[in-house]
Amino acid sequence: MRNLFFRSASPSPSNSPSRSTIPPSSPRRSFSDSLMEENIEVAQTLITKWDSSDDSSYTKLISLFRDDRREAKLYLKSVKDLQSAMHHFVDSQETSAEKLITAQTLMQAAMKRLEKEFYQILSDNRENLEAETVSSSRSSESRASTPRTSTRSSVSDLESESEDESSILEGEHVSHIPMDDLKSIADCMISAGYGKECVKIYKIIRKSNMDEALYHLGVEKMTLSQVQKMDWNVLETKIKNWLNAVKVAVKTLFYGERLLCDHVFSASDSIRESCFTEISKEAATTLFSFPELVAKCKKSPEKMFRTLDLYQAISDLWPEIESIFSFESTSAVRSSGVNSLIKLGEAVRTMLEDFEAAIQKDHSKTAVPAGGVHPLTRYVMNYITFLTDYTEILADIFADYPLTLQTPLPEAYFGCYDVNESPISVRIAWLVLVLLCKLDGKAELYKDVALSYLFLANNLQYVVAKIRNSTNLKYLLGDYWVGKHESKVKQYAGNYERMGWSKVYASLPENPTADISSDQAKKYFKQFNAAFEEVYKKQSTWVVTDSKLRDELKVTVAKKLVPVYREFYEMHRVGLRKECGVDSLVRYAPENLDNYLSDLLYGDSGAGSVSSSFSTSSSSSRGRC
Repeated sequence: MRNLFFRSASPSPSNSPSRSTIPPSSPRRSFSDSLMEENIEVAQTLITKWDSSDDSSYTKLISLFRDDRREAKLYLKSVKDLQSAMHHFVDSQETSAEKLITAQTLMQAAMKRLEKEFYQILSDNRENLEAETVSSSRSSESRASTPRTSTRSSVSDLESESEDESSILEGEHVSHIPMDDLKSIADCMISAGYGKECVKIYKIIRKSNMDEALYHLGVEKMTLSQVQKMDWNVLETKIKNWLNAVKVAVKTLFYGERLLCDHVFSASDSIRESCFTEISKEAATTLFSFPELVAKCKKSPEKMFRTLDLYQAISDLWPEIESIFSFESTSAVRSSGVNSLIKLGEAVRTMLEDFEAAIQKDHSKTAVPAGGVHPLTRYVMNYITFLTDYTEILADIFADYPLTLQTPLPEAYFGCYDVNESPISVRIAWLVLVLLCKLDGKAELYKDVALSYLFLANNLQYVVAKIRNSTNLKYLLGDYWVGKHESKVKQYAGNYERMGWSKVYASLPENPTADISSDQAKKYFKQFNAAFEEVYKKQSTWVVTDSKLRDELKVTVAKKLVPVYREFYEMHRVGLRKECGVDSLVRYAPENLDNYLSDLLYGDSGAGSVSSSFSTSSSSSRGRC
């Protein structure tokens, strides 16, 4: 037993070779070293095959990612493994410089190839990478009911390597493949420390695409001097074009570019911000500075609605603008949009003040013929009606600028309004009041008091009808306002009827059935004929533009005049039959008065029939005597 455990230390030729007989060996290679060296060998085979600097290679003429997608996946994997090997050997204390040099040379060749592929994908897929395609692709993907992996068909998805390529493409949007290939290359190059080269290519190509897209949308950089010198018709055309362009630019162009940048350079927040900023900042600033230039031009009331259109366009798109240009480096774009809103708001407030002043300064001294609707009334009410289409925008613009008046408005304008009423309601009611006050002054231009009241009735009826028929205006001013002013129209109409027909009413006896002499009867018939013909001739040129109001006025006159005349006519016509010239005295049968009245208040169009009626009646009377 002892001998078993305590053998001689001398080596035996049969069971233990002597150390002195083994030649010196190199340091032992670890498993990791062997694996990394193998990675370099695999990478060398693939990278050399696709070496762009080899002019004799057929690979110089084809695209790795387009023509051999499976090998493209292996290529990216080999680059990743090559990078791991380089890190390993750098950290190893016993690595030969030769290995590192070989790996570095391969890495440079691989980056050159990927740089070329990156450029080709961007160049060959311009349509597939257009902002509209990208944005619609991502929108449809986000609406999908089941989650999908957007990189399913990209070369970075190694697990899908065994799938048939046609099945990979099935159901995928055409833009997904180039987007995901760009991302795979960008990730690889950034990880390898070659992001600068990748970013440079991306910025050049995408900025060119951006500038070209804006050019086709009709967006151009302009100076304040250029805009100020433009004729309004030319500028208005450019505004219309801008309104169409800004929606496409924000919702499609900038949005799609932001999506593409975020996707391709998701590996680096700083790079995606830098790319998007450099590509879009100049274009966006040019786009959003145009409204500010328009706002700085000379103000006039006719420019109001296009100015409001510009304000509304930016305001409606503001959530998207803030989201798309959320980077600190794109704050200038947001500032440009804010400045445009501020200047446009100032312009709107100035133009509304000028509009009010223009109403008050209207000094036309010519009365409107026939007492019709004044052109100022039509202009102001049409203008106000269009203004109410922008109620929400106006509320925003005037939110911090309430209307200040030296004296409160009359109850007829705000009888049921409280102090918290919309500032836009107050402003609209004020503008209408300014107009009505101006019309009161213009009514004094008529020498005939009845015609002045008809003028006021016509114009107020036009105002009320405009408000009643406009959903927005009626909502702002309310039923109370409409009711009060409808009553005012009836008051004006009553004054017209009383002043215009009082002489005719007075030409008949108070008691039409009283027993009077034939001479007195003749006198009353003569008085009536003269008064009626005078009023008829005068009012045949007057006009009431509103058909309902016109009919109401005629009915009112007929109800007061015809029954009294009929009683007088029937009472005394029989007694006058035997006298010569009775037809010249009794010119009108009661049933014909309604016909004569129906011809009135149509304006000059009825004047001919009136005069002919009188002349015919007179001549026939003389012939029978």
